[in-house]
Amino acid sequence: MKNNKLRIMIAVAMLSSISFVLMLFNFPLPALPAFLKVDFSDVPALIAAITMGPIAGILVALFKNILYMIFSGSPTGVPVGEMANFATSVLFMLPVYMVYRKISTTKGLTIGLIAGVFTMAIGMSVLNYAVFLPMYTYFLNAPAMTGTVLTQTILLGILPFNLIKGLLLSTVVILLFKTMKTWLDKQRAIFS
Repeated sequence: MKNNKLRIMIAVAMLSSISFVLMLFNFPLPALPAFLKVDFSDVPALIAAITMGPIAGILVALFKNILYMIFSGSPTGVPVGEMANFATSVLFMLPVYMVYRKISTTKGLTIGLIAGVFTMAIGMSVLNYAVFLPMYTYFLNAPAMTGTVLTQTILLGILPFNLIKGLLLSTVVILLFKTMKTWLDKQRAIFS
């Protein structure tokens, strides 16, 4: 039992490090707000969730954001972006894990990814409307976004960004899954 816990701790640490490095290679999408950046750091967190369970995936997402905050800082002085990234990771990862746990095939993964993309896109639209955009404006001492400006930012910026990011992440996960299926199944057997 202790040996398995040690393996999980080591795997979470390694996947968190990989996730942090991938988070450094972020990039904005043309025609969308520049503060929204795509990175592929959710892939190791998803691998952790699939192989070791949702807590491991959540820990990878948490640790990558803590590392990113330590090394990159925050323009607001408060890690609003890191909190938003963590929420995005969890909203994407949990539906994929829940569906893949029931249907451990490529079809199950695909259904889970579709559910994850829509959960992330809708969830982050609501969270940005209610929490993250107001926090940014408050901590940056900027005029608050309200009414039409806030709605347009959500509908024309946040929502499409998360749909595109989810599609890109899903493509990478499916490509990796095809080559790593046997290994992932072995890891799930070891950690369960």
